[in-house]
Amino acid sequence: MSRFYSFISKVGHSYQLIVKIMLFLAALCLIIWLMPRNAKFKYDYQKMRPWQHESLYAPFNFPIYKTAEQLKIEEEASLKDFYPIFVYDANVTKNNKTAMLQEFEVQWNDAEKDKLKNKELLENIYDTIENKGIITNVAATYDLKPESMIDVVRDRVVKTKSFRDFYTMKSASDFISDYLSNVDDDIDRTLINRLLLAYLNQNVVYSEDLTKQSEEQALAAISLTFGMVQKDELIISEGELITDEKYNIINSLRKEYDTMNSDSFFNRNINLYGQILVVAFVFLFLFLAIKLINPELLKESKSINMILVMMLLMILPSFIVLKHAPTMIYLMPLTILPMLLVTFFDSRIAIYIQILTLIIISLAVPNSFQFFVIQFMTSLFAIFILANKMSRSKYFFTSAIVFVVYVIMRITMALIFDGGMENVGWNEIGVFAMNALFTMLTLPLIFLFERVFGFVTYMTLLELSNTNSPLLRKLSSEAPGTFQHVMQVADLCEEALFAIGGNMLLARTGAMYHDIGKVKNPLFFTENQHGKYNLHEDMSYYESSQIIINHVIDGIEICRKYHLPEQIIDFVRTHHGTRRTEYFYQMELRENPGEEINEADFRYHGPIPFSKETAVLMMADSVEAASRSLQDKTEESISKLVDGIIDAQTKDNQFINTDLTFRDITTIKKVFKKKLMNIYHVRIAYPV
Repeated sequence: MSRFYSFISKVGHSYQLIVKIMLFLAALCLIIWLMPRNAKFKYDYQKMRPWQHESLYAPFNFPIYKTAEQLKIEEEASLKDFYPIFVYDANVTKNNKTAMLQEFEVQWNDAEKDKLKNKELLENIYDTIENKGIITNVAATYDLKPESMIDVVRDRVVKTKSFRDFYTMKSASDFISDYLSNVDDDIDRTLINRLLLAYLNQNVVYSEDLTKQSEEQALAAISLTFGMVQKDELIISEGELITDEKYNIINSLRKEYDTMNSDSFFNRNINLYGQILVVAFVFLFLFLAIKLINPELLKESKSINMILVMMLLMILPSFIVLKHAPTMIYLMPLTILPMLLVTFFDSRIAIYIQILTLIIISLAVPNSFQFFVIQFMTSLFAIFILANKMSRSKYFFTSAIVFVVYVIMRITMALIFDGGMENVGWNEIGVFAMNALFTMLTLPLIFLFERVFGFVTYMTLLELSNTNSPLLRKLSSEAPGTFQHVMQVADLCEEALFAIGGNMLLARTGAMYHDIGKVKNPLFFTENQHGKYNLHEDMSYYESSQIIINHVIDGIEICRKYHLPEQIIDFVRTHHGTRRTEYFYQMELRENPGEEINEADFRYHGPIPFSKETAVLMMADSVEAASRSLQDKTEESISKLVDGIIDAQTKDNQFINTDLTFRDITTIKKVFKKKLMNIYHVRIAYPV
């Protein structure tokens, strides 16, 4: 039983790893499922371009398949002499005649006229019309004219007749009227006319099944091939222009490769096995690349999820395009992927993942080498433009550069492989222009990924750190002392993280918002009082402590009201960790000696910092606030203050969830001391 619980515990601890593995497997399966299966032929080629490989000889005998255009012409010619098929229904004729004669017996009541004569006339007219046949009205379906020919099956014999050889219901009615107008008065015209119109029926009926069957037989009789290529016969020489004829022969060979060896399950799926291996290796290299470049990403499930989603957003639509319109593959804005990756991560991750993505897509792309080179070079330019400094205008500029690079690379490939620019048409340039326009979708995708995965980009941080942003303007006007404090803290954080390594812009932005909760009750904080009456004098130490503690909760609420990212809110909730409001706690102890004081009432609710950036903020916030209270700001007093505050926080276990080292903490202390001495213009004492 203990082993079972131990196993369950291990599984629980490995939960995130298992989830990541399942995500990789799911992505692999999805890619394999949609990947085209026609990549067996090893040569890349295009019509009316030189053959770039060695001379090609037939490896075996194979037929030359007709082109789609040729087959279409032959099908049209075959169907030109094809007639719709009708069937003569004798049963309808016989049954209706019997019923009509019975009705005649019932309705005849004219004793003055010859009954037998009328009956015989009724039969004769009926037989005349029905034997000739009344055809069903399908003229609209087959555009039948009076001179149109049809095939009629009667008594198992097929005869080709003209459409005009048969009655329609209208022409049959006209025939009856004309016929009865010429008979003598001994005939009951009204009764005979009524009975004929009631019991005459369409007995030459269109047969959709027979027509379709006959049509299929006619099409099936068309041969798909028109010649043979013998083994070892020269198909095309190296450098020879691929004409329509040569193109068709090469396509025929390719088709043979795609259809051969289908006698076993293994051979039928051998292409699939190769694709599985390649894609599996790509995902393995993806894992190793992330582990090598930025191992911290592997600890964050959302980062892995977002990378996989980005890759799938490029790969899966590309496969769909390749399946239905392979010539339009350059419409796919694949440069969006590296642009997104460099925005959320860094240029190394962007380059590596783009290479792996292009490898997967290239497996199914005609002229895969040219495709890979064009896409990769264009992606590199996009990455280099965005790597240093990002702004929204930069993305529009990048889209324009993408178009230019696409055109240049296409011309380069044409000069290398085609020996000229004759095959570079305006339609290709138009495709590249559309691709560049689609690249502008990067901006809304950035916004979408920020919201879905909870990331914050460099651009967003720049916008948030702008002092003219609504919330910082509110802080500046309603709590000016706090505003000056957070700006000083932001400078301290930036300098410290520059020294130890970290996200300087994130720390700076978080520092600017960490005390935003003070705008709710600004006058309860000393930096905003400016010698005015202290509101805490009329309050108990417990009440004062709660107001001070609540500025964290108020700050979180305000940040969420203004839709600030969670990464910024993390700085608000952790900048005091679980430390005490020391002043009010000590005063409460002094005022109530011997009484038991609940320490938890004077502690912040946490959590404690969990990153370098949030830990540095806690240090900078405490150091900057305490430095203001120093009466004598000397090198010694500042050094003692910084060491005392940071050592106390360390002793209080505020940094145990971060990866800060003792070296980092020592470096941070040095940076803070130097920065504070510069702020207060403290001259360093030189030895005499």
